[in-house]
Amino acid sequence: MSTSTPVSSELVTPPPPLPPAVNINALDRLLSPLTTEQLLRQVILDAFPGRVVVTTSFGAESAVLLDLIAGIDPATPVVFLDTGYLFAQTLTYRDSLVRHLGLTDVRTVAPAPDDLAREDPQGDLHKHDPNRCCRLRKEIPLENALAGFDVWISGRKRFNGGDRGALPRIEVDGRYLKINPLAEWSEAAIARAFAEASLPPHPLVEHGFSSIGCFPCTVPSGNGGYSRAGRWPGSDKIECGIHTTKTTQNPS
Repeated sequence: MSTSTPVSSELVTPPPPLPPAVNINALDRLLSPLTTEQLLRQVILDAFPGRVVVTTSFGAESAVLLDLIAGIDPATPVVFLDTGYLFAQTLTYRDSLVRHLGLTDVRTVAPAPDDLAREDPQGDLHKHDPNRCCRLRKEIPLENALAGFDVWISGRKRFNGGDRGALPRIEVDGRYLKINPLAEWSEAAIARAFAEASLPPHPLVEHGFSSIGCFPCTVPSGNGGYSRAGRWPGSDKIECGIHTTKTTQNPS
């Protein structure tokens, strides 16, 4: 089931950080030998039951992580950002993939209409201030949607390039323990997972889109470049901000 909720720019008060007893270095040593599925099972069912949330874009590679989540606990909360500028194919794909995998708690969140009317009345903020647009349409709604959770599972991978090239499987992102279970996966491993599980592809993949965001800021990536080459074309922007506006401590 998918529910849609507009989220105001007035941030809610988050719960306190993870207790000091959670030692990130010790946790990394404990979890690092585990396979991807073992890691997810340990985090979702054993170590942090009821405290875990997954974020997804329902993009080109999203089905792999969501398939793993569905196999462990299909009721795990999954948060999806509808910015108001998503491709129609992405919304259709979300609905069909949720049904295909049997996910039962997919939460679609969106920016509040009042905030859009005040901050982006002409709907053209992305043209002259894309960082502010991402803050309005992605970062603030997500910050509120994550309140109440302690552990955040993301689908980022090192082969996505840019700052993701050194992505750890386990990190601290502000007040969240963030798990990146697919960090070490290769493009070939993702392709194998799609084939082995007969996962449906995003409809835009066959049209050359290897990374799929908002339609004004996404073009086909073409051949050769890194997987996110089609995002924010003509600018040096490579991330929307939800994974970079943070204070991060990596295990060492």
